[in-house]
Amino acid sequence: MSERESMEFDVLVVGGGPAGLATAIRLKQASPDTTVCLVEKGSEIGAHTLSGAVLEPRALDELFPDWRDDPPALATPAGDDRFMYLTEKRAFKLPTPPAMNNHGNYVVSLGNVCRWLGAKAEELGVEIYPGFAASDLVIEEGVVKGVVAGVMGITREGEEGPDFQPGMELRATYTVFAEGCRGSLTKRLFEKYDLRKDCQPQTFGLGIKELWEIPKEKHTPGLVWHSTGWPLKSDTYGGSWLYMLGENLVSIGFVVGLDYPNPWLSPFDEFQRFKTHPEVRKFLEGGKRIAYGARALNEGGAQSVPRLVFPGGMLVGDTAGFLNVPKIKGTHTAMKSGMVAADAIAEALKGETRPEVLETYPEAIRKSWVWEELHSVRNIRPGFSKFGFFGGMAAAALDTYVFRGKAPWTWVHHADNETLKPADKAEKIVYPKPDGVLTFDRLSSVFLSNTNHEENQPAHLVLKEPERWKGVNWDQFRSPESRYCPAAVYEAVGPEAERELRGTPDAEATGEGAAVEAGDAAVKLVINAQNCVHCKTCDIKDPSQNIDWRTPEGGGGPNYIGGM
Repeated sequence: MSERESMEFDVLVVGGGPAGLATAIRLKQASPDTTVCLVEKGSEIGAHTLSGAVLEPRALDELFPDWRDDPPALATPAGDDRFMYLTEKRAFKLPTPPAMNNHGNYVVSLGNVCRWLGAKAEELGVEIYPGFAASDLVIEEGVVKGVVAGVMGITREGEEGPDFQPGMELRATYTVFAEGCRGSLTKRLFEKYDLRKDCQPQTFGLGIKELWEIPKEKHTPGLVWHSTGWPLKSDTYGGSWLYMLGENLVSIGFVVGLDYPNPWLSPFDEFQRFKTHPEVRKFLEGGKRIAYGARALNEGGAQSVPRLVFPGGMLVGDTAGFLNVPKIKGTHTAMKSGMVAADAIAEALKGETRPEVLETYPEAIRKSWVWEELHSVRNIRPGFSKFGFFGGMAAAALDTYVFRGKAPWTWVHHADNETLKPADKAEKIVYPKPDGVLTFDRLSSVFLSNTNHEENQPAHLVLKEPERWKGVNWDQFRSPESRYCPAAVYEAVGPEAERELRGTPDAEATGEGAAVEAGDAAVKLVINAQNCVHCKTCDIKDPSQNIDWRTPEGGGGPNYIGGM
């Protein structure tokens, strides 16, 4: 392999989401002479950013007190809050929990917020390199010295192609990892430095989103609408959002907790079914779907936050798990964690000796409003796993209204990949066919995410042991990856698969760019990595943790439009 060039900085930030950008901005505000580089695997800042989103501006107010004078595009003040419980045909308005009170918040496109933050960062002198995927760590004598980024042109066979670029070593005194949920390099840091030794397992949700244009007479700017209940069973955590922003845009989405037990469940199809509810249909009829996306999110809260520092670096934002589940918000906490990290780095860079492990960062997080906020709601999400839907609602009310977040106990989480029942012990779910007007299939949805990967590159979705798929995923669970993937990546094919899966959703794979095959003549798995929207669900939910999501070439994946 060709020798790599290197570039040196004071601080390197990996990831161009809210946490990474807030880190870089705060550093340049505190220490203008500090050299800061930020790399982002998406084709541009915001290309891979996906959320509802309602923004609580607390951290943004601290970062830019006058931001309202020049706000991000489409930022709409939050208005009416509605929290609904759905049965199959009816909707009941519930009291809005305190954590879901959105007075003073803003309905935003999080991608636009990131683009806005990116411009602010560049004005301050941050060097930003989009389309630069960080694919490897640079570790010397146990200390993280930076990353390898920008490797391109390796063929599917692992050889250097005609357009091969060896990438660069981006080196820094401190490297901040802000990769978002289930970061690929963060996973390796967890193992290398045993960062999850003293915390509980992380638990996750899968959020699936569509952006719609609806008739103006149906649009109420700032409406914040959530629901729980139908179509999910009481043993499955989840719910929906519907936010109205701009003049005629609606962000609508559905979250399913990835600790669900039924291997026949398809989060994508549950979302499509949700839209047929009379209370939801009335908002969308006469409108047009214009964008689609999906991403996993951390739901573990305070007890699942790992050790945040290690020699040469630190974790910020959603890669560390700072999402507040009851609020259904994580942007403000992610940004604040990056700002706290930046303050710790800026102080360390002033000294003659620069400690390899910045213990001042986790200490400051524990004293910040981020930790106070997450600790007060730590029992809400595990309460639903422990007691089911109705018991979880009662436990949440007890924790919120009686103990006010100060209960003398902390409930635990379990690993999401360990919760599936065997397929023959679970109810098979048959979903209705999409109508192409209100409900849709996966392939047409992926098309709207503007997803693309260069086909002649190594597979970024890898089975660690291909022979394991048949005995575990198929024999026990009947290929759950073909249902939990929201992007038509996985498909079980062959005579046995045709017989067993008839009437259930399959991956509708294109057959183009098939990267991996496993199984035998009767049934095999085909992986079409070309369709991947980088949600990371397969890496999380695979029963035996056999699927490994790796970073593809920079610029690959979705390209979400403004509004997402």
